[in-house]
Amino acid sequence: MDRTAWGEVFRRGKELYTRNARPGERVYGEELVREGDEEYRHWDPWRSKLAALLLKAPPEPWFTTIRSLLYLGGAHGTTVSHLSDALPEASLYVVEKSPVSFAPLLALCRRRANLYPLLADAQLPERYRADVGEVDLLYQDVAQRTQAQIFAENAEACLAAGGRGILMLKVRSVTQRRPAPSIVAEARRTLEKRGWKVRATVDLSPFARDHVAMIVAG
Repeated sequence: MDRTAWGEVFRRGKELYTRNARPGERVYGEELVREGDEEYRHWDPWRSKLAALLLKAPPEPWFTTIRSLLYLGGAHGTTVSHLSDALPEASLYVVEKSPVSFAPLLALCRRRANLYPLLADAQLPERYRADVGEVDLLYQDVAQRTQAQIFAENAEACLAAGGRGILMLKVRSVTQRRPAPSIVAEARRTLEKRGWKVRATVDLSPFARDHVAMIVAG
């Protein structure tokens, strides 16, 4: 395994892996690989948009300095589990609205000490701001029409000065009627009007169609 510049994320050929924090345990049926005394979990970019971003974007040096993270839209915990591996010293607060998805997410968090689950609505950050405090990274992956506004409100509530954000913009969740570039441009304008700067945009195809990752800073 070759270490990447993305924290405890490794690469073998074209495939990404994280060192398994719980050797012998799979989270979603992923492949486990042993090398020497270490076990690694395959991180599939076709199932995780963050893995797709790490494959397509240049390394960001700030990623290795993250000590706290707010994750909006944790779902069943696929990507969350790899972040738990990749950032073992960080505290990861995971928001999920659906009780159905929250049940397996809660079970995952009970097995991993750096995960803190929150059954909450990402549109209402005031309800969990006191629990989360200020974080170094805001990561959002929710299917809402007002994705950029939700991101901006959470950044204002919980992102520390000098922090970064990653917005996984689900273009077709905003509207089916307009071309993707206009939706991305509108999201950029929404963020910039709220005082946030989009440092980069990364098209996640072919791994995730109609998804664009926006890397944001203050």
